[in-house]
Amino acid sequence: MRKTRLALLGTLIITAAAPRAWSGEYDFDVGRFEKKPFEWGGYAELKAESFRLDPDAAGYLVNFADRTDRGNLQRGTATVELDGRYRHGATAFNLRTHTAVQHDALQNSARTRLYEGYGAYEPRTGLRFEAGKRALRWGKGYAWNPVGFVERPKDPNEPELAREGYVMAGIEAVRSFPGSLQTVSLSALIVPVNGDINEDFGSPGHVNPAARLYLLYRDTDIDLMILGRGSRGPRVGADFSRNLLSNLEVHGEWAYVRDQPTAVVSASGALLSERRSFHSYLFGIRYLTAGETTWIAEYYHNGGGYSGAQMDAFYSLARDAFDAYRSGGGTALLQPAQAAATRGYLRANPMRDYLYLRASNKEPFDILYFTPSVTAIVNLGDHSWSLTPELLYTRYRHLELRARLTLLHGASATEFAEKQNDAKLELRVRYFF
Repeated sequence: MRKTRLALLGTLIITAAAPRAWSGEYDFDVGRFEKKPFEWGGYAELKAESFRLDPDAAGYLVNFADRTDRGNLQRGTATVELDGRYRHGATAFNLRTHTAVQHDALQNSARTRLYEGYGAYEPRTGLRFEAGKRALRWGKGYAWNPVGFVERPKDPNEPELAREGYVMAGIEAVRSFPGSLQTVSLSALIVPVNGDINEDFGSPGHVNPAARLYLLYRDTDIDLMILGRGSRGPRVGADFSRNLLSNLEVHGEWAYVRDQPTAVVSASGALLSERRSFHSYLFGIRYLTAGETTWIAEYYHNGGGYSGAQMDAFYSLARDAFDAYRSGGGTALLQPAQAAATRGYLRANPMRDYLYLRASNKEPFDILYFTPSVTAIVNLGDHSWSLTPELLYTRYRHLELRARLTLLHGASATEFAEKQNDAKLELRVRYFF
């Protein structure tokens, strides 16, 4: 009995002491996980680029007609991007700035842009008001977004980069339900264009109403979008995304656009404006293999793009303008050629049918912190293409090292053969804070 009483007493002592002993090792500090009133971050980046120029390409002839002949161009860029968020009760304010200083043999530039600066008010869960400069992300596509009605287009070569938004005001309401239809969200907004507000969105004097309805139905994400008539032609669209397997996702987008103004070079070399109505759509997959290789493939049809004959008319205008300028004929042809280039003909992927393919492998051959990838963009209409192998190294905390080589190839009078350069080497150092 005496031994039993001693054992019970020891158990009580150990039990009473245990919380104190454990508290020092397994303390849970709730404060560390609470949202702070003010948060900020961003990155600083140094980038060096070397372009191998193509003096026979239409892009070169238009952009360098008044420059000294050169076969290469080196460029250095320093970038700082800052983002911050302040919260107070139901109110929040978001800010993102982008500053870039660029230098090459032809020009120097420095510019700071406000990418985002908007306030949000959420009086209750599921209801939110926003006003200010906002960068929306409409669509499920990785390289392109036909339904991106109220955002600036992506660069297919770097689709994950932040982009400048537009000034807008909107409201969003969200409801959740039991059953097959799990979530419904409705967003309505206006994008005014007047004076210095959203001047590159389209013609001034319009408020440009837009809306998006989001549905989560049986684990499928679905969006329905609309942009009313105004600074741009009216348009409607839809997208979807669904995981067929844990490692296989499919997505798609469709848009119909009416009365969209488009710059067109006529057979005589004049630059005209015509209105078009068209369909655009995209279908893609994302697949992760057992070996940690991520594959992304997308097919994109741009109904508002240029035909092969229309591109040929621009290439002819560019060559005629260059010959006339160099022979002393002035800028009578050069100016419309340069205007056509900036208004559509030399933008990224101006034609109608494209294939995008990207493969990236995380830490191959057990090389830690190393991710190689390769990206191909193929113009299915003229069979020209770009190929970009890339190396990414993240061994050091907050530091990212990246090297990329872009090669452009195609027959004469094809999209990628007529770019101003046929190769580009790029080195980046980015520090996150």
